Amino acid sequence: MKVWGIRLFFILASAASCYIIYRDPITTVVGCVITLLLIGAEMCLRTPSMRSIIASLIGLAVGLLISIAILPLLSQLDGNLKMVMVLSLGYIGMMVGYHLSTTLDLSQLSRSNTPARPGESRSAQAASNFKILDTSVIIDGRILEICQTRFIEGTLVIPRFVLNELQHIADSTEPLRRNKGRRGFDILRALQNNPAIDVEISEEEVPHLPEVDAKLVHLAQKRGATIITNDLNLNKVAELQSVKVLNINELSNAVRPVVIAGEVIQVLLLKEGKEPNQGVGYLDDGTMVIVEDGKSYIGSTLNVEVTQMLRTSAGQMIFTRIKEHEVDIDEQQGVRSYPRSW
Repeated sequence: MKVWGIRLFFILASAASCYIIYRDPITTVVGCVITLLLIGAEMCLRTPSMRSIIASLIGLAVGLLISIAILPLLSQLDGNLKMVMVLSLGYIGMMVGYHLSTTLDLSQLSRSNTPARPGESRSAQAASNFKILDTSVIIDGRILEICQTRFIEGTLVIPRFVLNELQHIADSTEPLRRNKGRRGFDILRALQNNPAIDVEISEEEVPHLPEVDAKLVHLAQKRGATIITNDLNLNKVAELQSVKVLNINELSNAVRPVVIAGEVIQVLLLKEGKEPNQGVGYLDDGTMVIVEDGKSYIGSTLNVEVTQMLRTSAGQMIFTRIKEHEVDIDEQQGVRSYPRSW
């Protein structure tokens, strides 16, 4: 149910209340006009959860109770003014309840007895429950599998301006960009359809900032949220402004197997390296393996000895050398040996 459903309910309730109280069609029309003016003056919101609907109804009830309580003190007012006051207080109460439900994480009330981790305040603990996704991490797709494994907790927030950027990519005339955009929408649909994952589409706009990255950082600062991305530039900009960032690439690098100097690994050489006589292959997890003097063995699967491992923000690289009397894995049954050089 959308927030316009709440507004429609309020309009119908106001019209019915005016007719029941005054039995005058003109007064009923006036009441409807007033409610429409109040709604038109308020920022359009979208997609409240069940918690938001309940909070809105509670706010409406509180607003009406307040108006009933103060009406006897304003007996000198005209009947139409009293009606305006009742409707206004009811609407204000309803929208206050809605806004509070979207800005406060009420789930933290159930964790009030949980001690905060050392060095972390409760406010920081609560803020970590909101994770804002940027366009790159949605298109990447790994966020779906990560959420399914429960390594990321809390609400995934997708701002409207991110959806607009994704739509622009999906409408591109370039086939690759168009396919990436459509893949992004498929990932979002899968996230929303998973009952274990809480997804929120945020309508909050940042009109004074034209760039999407700047809007993401501003929204994260405003909501005390964490940004999930695989964009290195956004990562750096956010950290400079004290916004917490979870980088999917860093997570991927962190869970890759660690090798040490002297360890022997198997690799299929696929292409030449940048330096003379180097061969390059890849492990199953995508880690690049650079083989010294491996150019002549391109197309062969070799046992190589690790000499150095280098971690960078772009990924992990392993430097190796060919072992003496190397055996081609593909021909192990024949136990064929390769010399150091052809």
